[in-house]
Order: sequence, then C-alpha cells, then structure tokens
Amino acid sequence: MFGGSFNPIHYGHLLLADDLLEILGLDRVLFVPAKHPPHKDPARLAPPEDRLAMVRLATAGHRGFDVSDLELTRPGPSYTVDTLATLAQPGEALFLIVGSETFLDLLSWREPRRVAQLARLVIVPRVGSPFDADSDAAQKVLREIGVEGGFTHVDGRVPDRGVIVSRAASMPISASQIRRRVREGRSVAFRLPPVVAAYIAHHGLYQERAG
Repeated sequence: MFGGSFNPIHYGHLLLADDLLEILGLDRVLFVPAKHPPHKDPARLAPPEDRLAMVRLATAGHRGFDVSDLELTRPGPSYTVDTLATLAQPGEALFLIVGSETFLDLLSWREPRRVAQLARLVIVPRVGSPFDADSDAAQKVLREIGVEGGFTHVDGRVPDRGVIVSRAASMPISASQIRRRVREGRSVAFRLPPVVAAYIAHHGLYQERAG
C-alpha cells in the first residue's frame, strides 16, 4: 500500500513505486489517495476526486500499479489503520510504504502499534535526508510499535522480521514545489506525467495560494 495525499502525484512517487515492485518482489503497488489526511491542512489540498483522478491517469497502463478509492468512499478522516484493516487478507503479505520523516512521526498516528501489526513497514528515505536507524528518535518508534528484528535492508530477499529500510530510487521532486510552480505560471515539465499536468491546467488546480 502506498498511501498519501498525492497533491499532485509526480514522477518521484511513480519511480519509487516501480523500484519497490522489483526490490521487494511485490505483486502490485496499490496507490490509496487520502480523502482527509489528519495531519494536513485541507485548505492546501485539491479536491479528493481530482487527486484520485490524477493518480488514475498517472498509473494507467502499468501492470504492477492499482488504485483504490477506499479512503474516498469511507466517511471521516483517512486513518491508515482503518485502510490496512480492510486490505489485510489471511496468507497475504501486506507492506506499507512510508517516508523516513513519516516513520519518525508514526507515534502521532491512530493506533501505530496496530498499523505495524497489519503491515510490514517499508521506509524510503528522502533524497538528501539519510535515515539514521540508530538515532534515539528511530529507536523510540521501533520500541513503541513493538516490531522485533530492528531495521533491516533488503539484500536480495525480503527479511522475515523487522522494519525494512529500502534504497529505492528517490527523486528531488516535491508536490509543494509543483504547486508553487503552477501558481507562478512556471513549467512543470519532466516533474509529473503530461496527462497529470494537462488535468491540472484544464481544471484550474493550484491556482490560488489557499487551494
């Protein structure tokens, strides 16, 4: 599961997901756009229906990518633990992709221990922000969520235990940067798929500073 606001989805998201398919030997990566992310200001988000549409456009045609509207059809805030509980199936391995900064903030989530029980956590460090697995902050999260096996790197096979730290390809592209460039009337070429850029332009997304 690859959840997020995807505000908007860009090549950084897509490259990371494609790389993890290969590194972890996944059957698929399921993109799950959040309707109301609890930790984000809704005033800065495009409408959830538009963000879902952009994710569908960006992932169309990739055999390893699927998209779910699960969080858009569920009322209330988009809590990851509820989504994982719905997706979890007996006998199937479920992974949750998170950024390193998100992992360090995991204890502020709803039921973080249950999140770690429902899915194997896969940390992808942001470009320019190496993840220090030995830091007090990282070790505290690990203890609190009750995961045994520490932090492990994939070396050709997926480890049986622990939180996975992946070296999946990451690009120095951010959604906030793209939104700013749209507001300023600057080019967003080579940062996100042309169909997504066209959708943003056609629907007038991110034109207002509060949008």
